[in-house]
Formats: sequence, C-alpha cells, structure tokens
Amino acid sequence: MEPAALEECDNTCNGSELEPESIALILPDRGTTDKMAEMFKALGDPTRVRLIYALSQRELCVHDLSVILDMGQSAVSHQLRYLRNLRIVKRRKEGKTVYYSLNDAHVEQIFLQTHEHIRHE
Repeated sequence: MEPAALEECDNTCNGSELEPESIALILPDRGTTDKMAEMFKALGDPTRVRLIYALSQRELCVHDLSVILDMGQSAVSHQLRYLRNLRIVKRRKEGKTVYYSLNDAHVEQIFLQTHEHIRHE
C-alpha cells in the first residue's frame, strides 16, 4: 500500500493573491468551532439522523419515536438527551407526556440542506 501523497505547494509558490492573514483574522474562535464540530458529530450517527428526520415532520413523544424507529424507549430517551444537550431538540411537557421537536428553524435548515445535498449527488 502506497503512502498517501502530501499536497504541498511547489517550491516556487508564493501563495495566492489574497492575504492568508486576513482570512485567519475572521476564523471563528475555538469555542465556536468546537460547538460546530459537536453539531456535525451529532449528525454523524444514523440513529440520530433518523430521529431528527422524524422530528422534522412533527412534534413527537418518546413512545411515538420508539415505534417509528423500532427502538426501546430508554434508547430513544438517551439519544434525545444527547440532542437536547446540544440544543438540537427541545421538549415540551403536557401533563405527564413530554413532546420533542427540533429546537429551531436553523437546525431544520441544516438537516434539510444536508439531506438535499445527498439527494443531489
């Protein structure tokens, strides 16, 4: 197996016409990039993707989600807790029933744009 080729500039390269420092100045801070990476990590799990897709359709309780995903309620609750901690989903309590939905339109747009990108290929 050949080692991966490193992509480096030629010795004669002086960089692009743009100043790299100007881009470095506008990069998000480490805390923001860490949070962004966590969001994408959450979307990196097929179970959570299915859960988010179901919640993009409508607000649902844990029982409904466990039926839709064919999973136990405790496993669904575990995934919902993870997504809630990342502010991807939110909950609303009505009596003894807790309903879950996507946290806001931004979350839905990220998910729908990703889904559209995959379908576009």
